[in-house]
Amino acid sequence: MSATTQARTAPDGRSVSRTARLLGDRRLPVLVTAALFLSMYVAGLSRYQNYGFAEPQVFLNLFIDNGYLLVAAAGATFVILSGGIDLSVGSVIGFTTMFTAWMVERQGLPILVVIPLALAVGAFGGFLMGYVIHHFEIQPFIVTLAGLFLFRGLCLVISKESISIGDASVSSMAQAQVSLGGAFLSIGAVVALVVLAVAFYVLHYTRFGRRVYAIGGNEQSAMLMGLPQGGTKIAVYTVSGFCSALAGLLFTLYIQSGDPLHATGMELDAIAAVVIGGTLLTGGSGYVVGTLFGVLVLGLIKSLIQFEGTLSSWWTKIATGVLLCAFILIQRAMTARRRT
Repeated sequence: MSATTQARTAPDGRSVSRTARLLGDRRLPVLVTAALFLSMYVAGLSRYQNYGFAEPQVFLNLFIDNGYLLVAAAGATFVILSGGIDLSVGSVIGFTTMFTAWMVERQGLPILVVIPLALAVGAFGGFLMGYVIHHFEIQPFIVTLAGLFLFRGLCLVISKESISIGDASVSSMAQAQVSLGGAFLSIGAVVALVVLAVAFYVLHYTRFGRRVYAIGGNEQSAMLMGLPQGGTKIAVYTVSGFCSALAGLLFTLYIQSGDPLHATGMELDAIAAVVIGGTLLTGGSGYVVGTLFGVLVLGLIKSLIQFEGTLSSWWTKIATGVLLCAFILIQRAMTARRRT
C-alpha cells in the first residue's frame, strides 16, 4: 500500500519515466524534424505573406529545386542505415553530368541511350566500392573517399571546361511539367518522389530492408543469425551509386550542362539531410521519410534566405551546421538512454 502511495506522490519519478520513453522512441528524430519543418514554414508564411510565400508553387518548388538531392539522400540512407558512409555521392553526380553532356553533345547519342549507360556506370562504381569494403575489410570512409577522387578526376579527363547541352530532347524533358491545378511539378521532382516511395517500400516491406537494419543495428548479431552480410553491404553501395547517378541525371536536367565542379560537396548535403532526418550515423535506426523532411528543411532554409533578401547564401551552411550538431546531440542522448 505504501509503495503504491509513494508511486502516486512521486511526480518527478513519473516525469523521468516519460522522458525515458520519449528518448527511447525511434520515431522521435523524425517527429522533431517534421515539427521543425512545419514551424519554419509557418514562420515563413507569417513573415513573407505579402511576398507570395503562401503560393502553392513556392512549396512545390522545394521538390523541384531539391529533387536531385532527395534522390542522392535516399541512396545515402541505405548506406548509413547499414552502418556505412558514402563520400563519393557528389563526385558521382558531377561525373554523371559531364558524362551525359559529353555523350549527348560530343558523341551525338540520344539522351534515352545515355540515361541507362550513366545509371549503369554509377551502379557499377557503387558495386566496386562495396566489394572492396567487404572483401578487403577496409573502412568505408577510406574506400568512398578514393571513389570521390576517382570520379572527380574522371570529370576532368572528359573535359576541363563546362559542356552546355543544347539538345532539343533534353530541353523538352527539362521543361516538362506535371500540372497540379494552378501549380506544377517538374519531371525531376516526380522521379524523386517515385524513388522515395520505392526506397520506403524496400526498407520497410522487404527482406533486403530488414537485413539493412539488422546489419546496421548489430553486425555481430546479424552474422550469428546467418544474414548475408557481404551481399547486403555490396548491395547498399550499389543502390547508393545508382541513386547518385540518377541524381546526376536530374541535376543535368536542372542545370542543362555538365561541369567538372558540379555537385562539389553535395555528399555532405546528402549526409546532413539523412542525419537531420533522424537516421543514426551508427546505423540500424532511421526512416527514409525522415530523409525527405531533412531535404525539405535544407531547401526551406534556402528559400527563407532568398525571401529575406539581405542574408548571404553562406547562412545556409551555418544553419545546416547548427541543425546537424543539434540532431547529433539528440542521437547521442537516444543511444545513451537505450544503453541504460
